[in-house]
Amino acid sequence: MIPRGLRNNNPLNIRHSADRFQGEIAGTDESFKTFSSIAYGYRAAFVILATYLSRGWNTLEKIIFHWAPPTENDTESYLSRVEKLSGVPRDKELTAADGTDYLMIVAAMSFVENGRNADIARVMAGFHLQDKINYQ
Repeated sequence: MIPRGLRNNNPLNIRHSADRFQGEIAGTDESFKTFSSIAYGYRAAFVILATYLSRGWNTLEKIIFHWAPPTENDTESYLSRVEKLSGVPRDKELTAADGTDYLMIVAAMSFVENGRNADIARVMAGFHLQDKINYQ
C-alpha cells in the first residue's frame, strides 16, 4: 500500500493549517494537506524549513523538535534517524546557503514519514520551486 504522505503528494505529512502553499489542492484527508504533485509537496517542506530558519531554528535538532514535537512523536528517535540518514549533525548551524544539507534533511524526513527512500530527483524538483534556501 502507498503511504499516506505519498498518496497525498505530501511526503513530509504537513498538517492542515491556515497557510496555503503553491500546488496545494483540496483533498479528502482530514488531517494532512494534499498537493497537485510530489514536487509541490517537497516545495512546501522547504518553505516551512526556511520559515524555521528565519525564526532561529537553524539546527537539525531545533527543526525536528518543532516538526515532530514530543507531545505527538518519539522526537529523539525521529531526530536520530534523520541525523543518520542525512549525514547532517544535529547541532550544525544551518544557513540559507546550505541547500545541499537541506536536501538531505528533507529526503531523510520523507523516509521517516513514509518508510520509503525519497526519490532525490523529486526532492530536488521541489527544492527548485522555491527561492528561500539555496546552494553556496
